[in-house]
Amino acid sequence: MVTATMTSKKENKPSVGTPLKDEKKPSTFAKRTTVFILDDHPIVRQGIGELINGESDMMVCGEADNYEDAMGAVDKLKPEVILVDISLNGSSGVEFLKALKIHHPEIKPLILSMHDETLYAERVLREGARGYIMKQEATEKIMDAIRHVLKGQIYLSDYMMERILEKKYGGISTDASPVEALSDRELEVFRMIGEGTSTSLIAKQLHRSIKTIETYRARIKVKLNLKNNMELIRMAMNWVQNEKPADKPAVKPA
Repeated sequence: MVTATMTSKKENKPSVGTPLKDEKKPSTFAKRTTVFILDDHPIVRQGIGELINGESDMMVCGEADNYEDAMGAVDKLKPEVILVDISLNGSSGVEFLKALKIHHPEIKPLILSMHDETLYAERVLREGARGYIMKQEATEKIMDAIRHVLKGQIYLSDYMMERILEKKYGGISTDASPVEALSDRELEVFRMIGEGTSTSLIAKQLHRSIKTIETYRARIKVKLNLKNNMELIRMAMNWVQNEKPADKPAVKPA
């Protein structure tokens, strides 16, 4: 599903006594930064949309809930910033970032997700994201993240920024989950297993063969030192349960 926000053109005639110089002033609307929202939950799109449209210098130009619709809309709308969720209908935000980096490197993507930043932040930064913020953050932090990205800055939580710096320059070992060893695609399959998705449905949603998904499952078991499918399912379900917050994001319509 994709929605583009269209604006109607109205002819504004000056009233008697209106100075002509006022006609040349650019409208406030024309100065607004355009933001596109890619998220598979309608209530989240609505809440974030109302938050952004409440700003005098920003507007939501469109929205989508899946990879394909988003790419088509972005080609036409050319937003300046795009908010991307990790989990999407039929694909993932990481795969979308990879395509966006190739086709629209000028657009600034910001990940806005319920998933744990310690696992995903570095992955999405490598794929071109300009920041990562979790949905349960306060609304003012979400707007702050968007403004950071617009200025060309990277936005991460203080904890995540310190963790990355320590890992890269401090020589300090940070506690890492064994799941971090998985590739982007393996992690996506692992998450879907933990959500109870069957192998055949995973294959359908990711547009891959069942044999390919079974290969991913085998690789995951090796990397996580799991003996069989039951251990894989149990670990994946526990990981999904622990990784997700109790409720879907705190961003609500105003």
